[in-house]
Amino acid sequence: MSPILIERIQAIIVDLPTIRPHKLAMHTMQQQTLVIIRVRCSDGIEGIGESTTIGGLAYGNESPESIKQNIDSHLGALLVGQDAANINAAMLRLDKAAKGNTFAKSGLESALLDAQGKRLGLPVSELLGGRVRDSLEVAWTLASGDTAKDIEEAERMLDIRRHRIFKLKIGAGEVNADLKHVIAIKQALGERASVRVDVNQAWDESVAMRACRILGDNGIDLIEQPISRINRGGQIRLNQRSPAPIMADESIESVEDAFSLAADGAASIFALKIAKNGGPRAVLRTAQIAEAAGVALYGGTMLEGAIGTLASAHAFVTLNKLTWGTELFGPLLLTEEIVTEAPVYRDFQLEVPRTPGLGLTLDEERLAFFARK
Repeated sequence: MSPILIERIQAIIVDLPTIRPHKLAMHTMQQQTLVIIRVRCSDGIEGIGESTTIGGLAYGNESPESIKQNIDSHLGALLVGQDAANINAAMLRLDKAAKGNTFAKSGLESALLDAQGKRLGLPVSELLGGRVRDSLEVAWTLASGDTAKDIEEAERMLDIRRHRIFKLKIGAGEVNADLKHVIAIKQALGERASVRVDVNQAWDESVAMRACRILGDNGIDLIEQPISRINRGGQIRLNQRSPAPIMADESIESVEDAFSLAADGAASIFALKIAKNGGPRAVLRTAQIAEAAGVALYGGTMLEGAIGTLASAHAFVTLNKLTWGTELFGPLLLTEEIVTEAPVYRDFQLEVPRTPGLGLTLDEERLAFFARK
């Protein structure tokens, strides 16, 4: 029987409007840019994937433009002609020939998994070992920077039963003002919701020591990446002293980073992101390292659209424990879709389809409309 070959790979940059500006410590997003990846195979099946960054080069080493260029010029050529059903061999070929590029590789692997799931009539979760749940709790980020607006938004989310976990993006402003903002929101919501913060590396260690203590003492459940990823000693000291658990995010840019962080005891929680590990299969290797080391898990996001979000979700539903839930709310931040049926959010959860592949179909007309010319 002849192997099914990868025939063509296409990377398309898509700019989608968002419901509001999304403020991070290093950047404010006015729209979200996705790279949609289409992998056409010799049996006529097409797999779709997504590579999405937050704030382009303000966040990491890859931008939408570099992802498309590297797929068009390098990574795609390495895969064309390869066995489409042997995803392991395909990804090992990429890893051998190209260092880094985890965002681009993640989108490619997602597309190959989608195609294989469609081919076998199985959801991607079953290709990744088998799901142990059908839905995932999803946090919402309050990122307006205005305390009253954030409280109002959180109350609305609780009322409609969409979110009961809230993450606040802080670090861009003066630290005492940020702390006042966060504590006021926690006091308003009380025990009805979990309140967490993401600092995106904005503090130095001296500021973080005091701020983490104040946040923990005021009921904040989790503190994400308070200091620079390169300050490993500081991360270890913070993790030992903070009354609230410290979560590593930017510190994990590969599976190897996860092993090193776990060995050093530099974080109590790992944020799992398929884009930063190189794909759904790779992120599960990071999860296995964390589980072996007793590090708790959280399903992170790069604010992907529907395709990237469900690629993550199919991996996360296979995990035995996802103690801190997920933040797979990316599609809810968008005002427009490029798939025929948007992901379903209900009763604080994201439902993960049981249909073949990722469970999504591109809306060709909408994709063409929003594709960057």
